[in-house]
Amino acid sequence: MSRSVTTPPDESDRPTGLEIPHDSLAPETLRAVVEEFVTREGTDYGRAEHSLDEKVEQVLRQLRRGEARISFDSETGTIGITPTDRR
Repeated sequence: MSRSVTTPPDESDRPTGLEIPHDSLAPETLRAVVEEFVTREGTDYGRAEHSLDEKVEQVLRQLRRGEARISFDSETGTIGITPTDRR
């Protein structure tokens, strides 16, 4: 009896998650997603102290300009905001 052997997929072959257009979310939902993101442990905003509202506005501006994107990872059930490759 022969067995087929498969190799695990390369990490680069894995999907990065489902992209969620920021403008498809209700304003209250978008703000809640961004607030949750900016209050995560390990989020760094440099030396300057910023209020929650300032941090949220910074991320919202990045989303509107296409400098960041929202994605949903179905494996972990988490939403993330990451920079895009646009410059």
